[in-house]
Amino acid sequence: MFKVAKTQHVLAVNNFAAAVKYFTEKLGFTLNDTIGGWCFLQLDDFHLMVGDCQGEVPARETNNHALFAYVNCEGIDELYDQYRKNGVRFNQTISDKPWGLREFGVETPEGHRIMFGQTIPA
Repeated sequence: MFKVAKTQHVLAVNNFAAAVKYFTEKLGFTLNDTIGGWCFLQLDDFHLMVGDCQGEVPARETNNHALFAYVNCEGIDELYDQYRKNGVRFNQTISDKPWGLREFGVETPEGHRIMFGQTIPA
């Protein structure tokens, strides 16, 4: 029987050290390992592989394609407050959406964007 065990998003970055620092210090990811130009990060069940890819097109130049993940979560207000205190760059402040989700969006220094959303109770 088919079952997804977990998903991992893969990002190419030009400034590897700065990206790892941002994900760990600002966004609260845990660094699980670094091997051969790759680091493996985790924020609860959100897994991320970041690759040292100097010279690649920066995410911010891919416009709408810079959005690489939508994270369905709980405790969104607490996370938003933590990120605000950490000086995280938001591309969308927290708000209730007509489609039944409370959402906000963040952006990394290289322009990768992540949306966080929580279902609004009926």
